Amino acid sequence: MLLAPLALVSACNRGVRPAQLDIPAPDFTVSDGTTSIHLAGYRGHVVLLNFWATWCTPCLIELPSLLQLHRDMPNLVILAVSIDEDPEAYKRFIAERHLDLITVRDPSQSAPKLFHTDMWPETYLIDRNGVIRSKFIGAQDWSSPEIRTLLKSL
Repeated sequence: MLLAPLALVSACNRGVRPAQLDIPAPDFTVSDGTTSIHLAGYRGHVVLLNFWATWCTPCLIELPSLLQLHRDMPNLVILAVSIDEDPEAYKRFIAERHLDLITVRDPSQSAPKLFHTDMWPETYLIDRNGVIRSKFIGAQDWSSPEIRTLLKSL
């Protein structure tokens, strides 16, 4: 009997209204020698910040719809921060799949740690003022009408 309430309490920060909503997104700079991302540099733009990895099956499941979203909404800034440790496997993955969105490798997970992210994929929708407006946990269908409506509302 005690386990059910504990399960609810432990999961509450991963639910529909996690603690990070409606607060400024933590600023970070990540550079992997090829690409550099400074989150504050994107103020004035709506940003979809995606934490992912090349070995993460749910990340790979959502990737085609994320790339389609990138093509369909070119004014939306999509920043993909990979936690891959192997630089060669990461570069090979990017090249083989012709990823044309902004992606950077962060093997130390410095950016995800600021967002208290430790499961992949996890994505944050950040408004033009740098405020977190939504958090998506797990693989998403980025072509869903609900998500598209939300993105267009910002």
